[in-house]
Amino acid sequence: MAQNLKLKYTSSTGIAEIVLDRPDARNALSYALLTELEATLRDVRENPEIRVLVISATGPVFSAGHDLKELLAADDPEFHRQTFSLCSRVMSAFPELPQPIIVQVQGPATAAGCQMVAAADLAVSSTDAKFSTPGVNIGLFCATPMVPISRSVAQKQAMEMLLTGDWIDAPTAKAIGLINQFTAPGNLRELVWALAEKIAAKPRRVIQEGKAAFYAQRGKSLLQAYEMTTGIMVDNMGKPEAIEGISAFLEKRAPDWKVGIGH
Repeated sequence: MAQNLKLKYTSSTGIAEIVLDRPDARNALSYALLTELEATLRDVRENPEIRVLVISATGPVFSAGHDLKELLAADDPEFHRQTFSLCSRVMSAFPELPQPIIVQVQGPATAAGCQMVAAADLAVSSTDAKFSTPGVNIGLFCATPMVPISRSVAQKQAMEMLLTGDWIDAPTAKAIGLINQFTAPGNLRELVWALAEKIAAKPRRVIQEGKAAFYAQRGKSLLQAYEMTTGIMVDNMGKPEAIEGISAFLEKRAPDWKVGIGH
């Protein structure tokens, strides 16, 4: 299998990093890259020592989306179906992964590359990053990127992106909720790592159960969501993390997150 990405893991911090590594192809999401990404996400899921996952990219472009040359050359509806289905599986795995995902965006994130930004739990970009869903300009509406974008961005802003294919810059992306923060290119990695380390320092089980609860409650009615999350709070209250954390707060000391209580 061609190596289209790299997985790096630092055990001292519990932070893993997946690096998209097709800079000559603008990190386009070929079938091979998506296959590697799906397998790597599975490896991350099965590693309990990984607390946070960062997804970054090499070169001046974060990702140009699907590999259009590959799709056009195939001229095969079955290959197209397999590719788009594989991409949908990968993007669907983002909210299902126990570990929070932060994308680190430099340069353009286009179509399925923009989809990856929207699908992640958190996104941080450089000031020179830009985002678009330009499928409408080439006769291929960005229907699958629309799924996470429409769940991250206000309806009218999402529709404007999808119907015009226009670029939006980092300040606009932050204003509409597509990214969390942006910074100068030279500060991007430092900002992303500071955010990852802050999350990695929290009790692992609480973060993972909280992430799962966040996505689970979104598909429910208001009353169903409160019923579900009330049960989660009750269960959480009885766990060592909450007992230690609340005790530390009341005693005005730092909590001691020991491995034995799920840290």
